[in-house]
Amino acid sequence: MKQEPHLERRSKGKGPKHGPAGGHSKANGETRHPQGLPEMSPLLTDKSLLRKMARKGFDNGAVTPDYTLDKDTVIGLLNESLATEIVCTLRYKRHYYVANGIKGRYVAAEFKQHAIEELAHADLIAERIMQLGGTPDFNPVGLADRSHAEYFTGTDLHDMIRENLVAERIAIESYRAFIQFLGDKDPTTRSMLESILSMEEEHADDLTDLMKD
Repeated sequence: MKQEPHLERRSKGKGPKHGPAGGHSKANGETRHPQGLPEMSPLLTDKSLLRKMARKGFDNGAVTPDYTLDKDTVIGLLNESLATEIVCTLRYKRHYYVANGIKGRYVAAEFKQHAIEELAHADLIAERIMQLGGTPDFNPVGLADRSHAEYFTGTDLHDMIRENLVAERIAIESYRAFIQFLGDKDPTTRSMLESILSMEEEHADDLTDLMKD
């Protein structure tokens, strides 16, 4: 079997070269690290560069020059997520008030808790939009069109549970796609969405259990 080139070099006693102190060598001004270690950003090694970058476009607040995503695209997606959370809050609120009967009041308590948590998600998303220099879109006109999930009225308890479960599954899919789009280019937004996604998955589990009762 043919050996990989780096294995052949090592077999001849020519391992990776290291600098005298830092375990790395410099070539053409670039910092190179031992094999297998990630490249270190110059922002971690050059304080003057870090300070210069921070002053560049400082009026953009939290959005620094190394933010490589299209900011308007991210804000637009966040506003769609915001609309989704608002619609889900309104839907859960309605279902909380109209659910009746012995079982209905038990289910209604679950709807109320979900509504509170969906509204908290909306607040988180609105705050992140502001951090990115955008404006949260709370305009009721077009809210349903911006939302991924639908607003379902209904009075039958089983139908309400089912439609809320469908909406949660829609939110789960959309958040997963959003997170995949962000990758490692916006860790703050990604972390926020991952926490929201985790809660939406819990909601889906709760509703699945209610469907079985």
